[in-house]
Amino acid sequence: MGSGYLILAGAIMLFSWLVSYRLKSKFEQYSKLHLQNGMSGAEIAEKMLADNGIRDVRVISTPGQLTDHYNPVDKTVNLSESVYNQRNAAAAAVAAHECGHAVQHAVGYQWLTMRSKLVPFVNVASSYMQWVLLGGILLINTFPALLLGGIVLFAATTLFSIVTLPVEYDASNRALAWLENKRMLTQQEQVRAKDALKWAARTYVVAALGSIATLLYYVSLYMGAGSRRD
Repeated sequence: MGSGYLILAGAIMLFSWLVSYRLKSKFEQYSKLHLQNGMSGAEIAEKMLADNGIRDVRVISTPGQLTDHYNPVDKTVNLSESVYNQRNAAAAAVAAHECGHAVQHAVGYQWLTMRSKLVPFVNVASSYMQWVLLGGILLINTFPALLLGGIVLFAATTLFSIVTLPVEYDASNRALAWLENKRMLTQQEQVRAKDALKWAARTYVVAALGSIATLLYYVSLYMGAGSRRD
C-alpha cells in the first residue's frame, strides 16, 4: 500500500490546494461587489440571530482572514475583519453561515452536540498523536502496541473531521435558506453567496478524505507488522 498511499496522498494534496486556491479567488471576486441592501457582515449576523430569537449570542470582530467561527462556550459569533465590516456577498454568506452554527446550538442540533463532546478528547489526542505515531513506527517490531495507541488517537481526530461535515453543510443550508426567505440578497447575490459557501464546504471534505486516507495507511502498517510477526 506504500506507493498507492503516496499517490493517493499526492492527489488529495493537489485537490486540497486547488480547492483552497479556488476558495480564495471566489472570496476575492465576490468581495469586490457591494450588496444592494448595504448591510455589513456584522449587521447580517445580528439580524439572523434576532430573526431566530437568539438574544444571548454576541457578534464580535476577530483578527485574521478566514478566521470566522462560532464559539459555543462563550456564545460568540467571531467574524474576521474582512467579513465583520464588509458589505458584499462573501461577507454576508460567511456571517450567515457562522450564525447557522449559533442556530444549531440553540436548537440542539445532534451533530454539533456530538462534535462538541469530541473536542476535549481531540485536543488531547492532537497534542500527543504525532509523537506516539512516530514512536510506534520506530518501534513497530518490538512494541507494536504503541502504534496501535497512535492509531486510536488519530482515529479520534478522523472521526471529528467526519462529524464536522454534516455540521458545516447544515450551517450553510440554514444560512442560505434564511438569506433567501428574508430576501436579504438579490438573486445574483444569492447565487454568489451559495457558490462561496460551496467552496468553503469542500475544504472540510478534502480534510476528511485526507484524514481517512492517512488513518488507513497507519492501520496498514500495523496490520503488516502483525503479519510479519505471525
